[in-house]
Amino acid sequence: MSKIKAAVASMRLRTLPLSLAGVILGSLLAIGDYRVDPAVLPFLYLTTVCLQILSNMSNELGDVLHGTDNDDRQGPRYGLNSGALTVTEMKRLIGLFVVICCICGLVMIRISFGTLLSLEAICLMLLGAAAIMGAMKYTLGRNPYGYRGLGDIFVFIFFGIVSVLGAYFVCAHTIPSWLMVLPAASIGFFSVGVLNINNIRDMDTDAANRVTVAIRLGVRRSRIYQTILMVLGWVCIVAFFCCRFFDWVHFLFVLTLPLYVIDLKIVWTEEGRALDRALPILVMSTFALSLLAGLGYVLFLI
Repeated sequence: MSKIKAAVASMRLRTLPLSLAGVILGSLLAIGDYRVDPAVLPFLYLTTVCLQILSNMSNELGDVLHGTDNDDRQGPRYGLNSGALTVTEMKRLIGLFVVICCICGLVMIRISFGTLLSLEAICLMLLGAAAIMGAMKYTLGRNPYGYRGLGDIFVFIFFGIVSVLGAYFVCAHTIPSWLMVLPAASIGFFSVGVLNINNIRDMDTDAANRVTVAIRLGVRRSRIYQTILMVLGWVCIVAFFCCRFFDWVHFLFVLTLPLYVIDLKIVWTEEGRALDRALPILVMSTFALSLLAGLGYVLFLI
């Protein structure tokens, strides 16, 4: 494997639709409610993608340094844990993406608010710094939160609440109602579901040196937990649109429901490495749901 291919492998591009799901939903809801400067959207999405890549690379480096990624790993191998990249090279890539995240984020804020010195801009910069630290500290450092069973909470916050509400605020400069928490929570629950599947798959290898919610619950209760996450995600997104301007076009996202059923079936019937095929299904289902939910809202208001 060449260095370039190894670096691309470590980016874990298949995870990018999940990271984009929340910001796409948040931005489309904002477009439906307000006049949004289209120039901010490319930098919003690019910042999100770079943050996800930073998180993936930091996660891989942390797992290798802590000895979690070994020959018994159930999931796929990437650039560093395959030996194609060195630890030094991975650290340099992580540093590069920190810089890219900062640049893209600052440009996004500047375009949206016209300044970097307003209260809103400063708050978003602080939030961006927290997102960068959260992406890196999942498995890196002496006391990574992903090794203490706190990953689910942080994924819910950053992939759900921060992603949807942050994107909405960047585009609209306001959060009009507490009801916006509902779609944000929905994406958060689905995102935690992706992490939970990953943790169920890796329970045997993770048990040696880390604690996850899946390890605490065991296989059967982790599957029940997964089911609850999916149900809560659907309840939140349906409740949001029922509380807004009710129209059937809002519910285009229901077309993705069979994919969630298929994914849950895999979670309940497969084990170990076979669970890996459930991950892209849930990722793409959540991306499609976000896109259809957002488009349905925009189309209703045209």
